[in-house]
Amino acid sequence: MAKNDVKVLGAWPSPYWFAAMRGLRTAQGEERKAFLDQVTEGLALLEEAFGKCSKGKAFFGGDRIGLLDIAFGSFLGWLKVTEKVNGVKLLDEAKTPGLVKWAERFCADAAVKSVMPETEKLLEFSKVLAAKMKGAPPPKN
Repeated sequence: MAKNDVKVLGAWPSPYWFAAMRGLRTAQGEERKAFLDQVTEGLALLEEAFGKCSKGKAFFGGDRIGLLDIAFGSFLGWLKVTEKVNGVKLLDEAKTPGLVKWAERFCADAAVKSVMPETEKLLEFSKVLAAKMKGAPPPKN
C-alpha cells in the first residue's frame, strides 16, 4: 500500500457514512437531514484528503488510478443513485470541486467506463433490492 493510501485511509469517512448513504433513501424530516449532513461531512473529508494526496494530479495516488480510486470509485454509482432518488447534489462543484473532477476522470477512464453501471439501471436494481428487503414483490417495469 502506498504512503498516500495510508494517509487517505486515516481521513476516510467513518463506517457511518455508508450507513448514512443507505439511510437517505428512506429517512424523513430531521433524520433525513442528519443522514445528509453525515454524507456531506464525509465527502468534505474526502475532498480534503484528495487535495493533499493527489498534489494536483488526476487521482488520489497520482497520475494513474490506484487502490483508493477504486475503493471510492466503487461507490460512485450508488452516490449518483442517491443523488437522483433524493433530489440532492452530493458531489457539488462548489463544495467538492476536486472530487467532481476526479469522478469525471475516473468514470471516463477506459478501464472503468465499460464496467461503471448506468445510473438508471442501478436505480432499477436498487428498487428490486429494496422490495426484497421489505419482503414485497419487486416493482414491474
